[in-house]
Amino acid sequence: MEAQVPDTASFTVVAGPEARGERLDRFLAATFGTLSRSRVKSLIEQGCARRNGDVVRDPSELVRPGATYALDLPPAVPATPQAQPIPFPILFEDTDLIVLDKPPGLVVHPAPGNEDGTLVNALLAHCGDQLTGIGGERRPGIVHRLDKDTSGVMVVAKTQFANTALTAAFAARDIDRAYLSLIWGLPDPRVGDIQGDIGRDKRDRKRMAVVTRNGKPALTHYRTLRAWHGAVALLECRLATGRTHQIRVHLASRGNPVVGDPLYLRRVPTTARALPESVRRQLLDFPRQALHAARLGFAHPRTGEAMGFVTGMPPDMAALVSSLDRDLHKVQV
Repeated sequence: MEAQVPDTASFTVVAGPEARGERLDRFLAATFGTLSRSRVKSLIEQGCARRNGDVVRDPSELVRPGATYALDLPPAVPATPQAQPIPFPILFEDTDLIVLDKPPGLVVHPAPGNEDGTLVNALLAHCGDQLTGIGGERRPGIVHRLDKDTSGVMVVAKTQFANTALTAAFAARDIDRAYLSLIWGLPDPRVGDIQGDIGRDKRDRKRMAVVTRNGKPALTHYRTLRAWHGAVALLECRLATGRTHQIRVHLASRGNPVVGDPLYLRRVPTTARALPESVRRQLLDFPRQALHAARLGFAHPRTGEAMGFVTGMPPDMAALVSSLDRDLHKVQV
């Protein structure tokens, strides 16, 4: 199967023998990789798909090996979210992508309860007509997300070309990602891996959990950077996979939940009793999960140039670490 994804709003693929008998909408969605099946189905029904030059309107049509299929995306229309002038730190920007340092507290994408005031609203205002259209909408390509209260480096696509390439790079795990995390307790060993499938928590659907069935494989590499008594530690965590809440879930499963985590910090480890009351209170009062995406590396989708970005901890998290250094004895690691 040979596919071509140009900068223009069209897509062409020659179906291989392995696609015989597959539904057309499923085949095109899987091959294109950046559109949902429902979106592809809608486009086919609108007459945007062709087989060997002839318009095809039946999403359930079975794929014919050797046939050339084309999917034409309509001109980009304004995205449903509205542009809002919300400032955010920009680390790099060109015609294909933008790299930013997301502040804590900023929601990435509009959702019930956060319909506006999000990073997407901010990007729409900042990028304007530079957004050439992704999936038929003039919108930024969110190829990965950070939780609302997680800060740090993000890359966002501005073109369909960049969105397709970056999505593929994240899927292939061809991305270097490192996070700083302040945790309760001290991990044992101090350098290691946490491996465990992640899926929905059966007792609370808002939470994820390490599960034995129906989960997705997940692997987190970690190393301890600093530790205070045996009660608190600063880790660097690198993602080998990218599951929802992965670092937070993996650390909590080992008894080392992230400081301030509203979902996965159910009880403070007993080692915290060794802390002075003022320090313990400061940690307990930290208003968000102390998690920061400190490093992001990837190949530029157009030039192939290796790009790397590093950001320091945001002020609230840096101040907390400074307080620990001031008030507690630091343990060599």
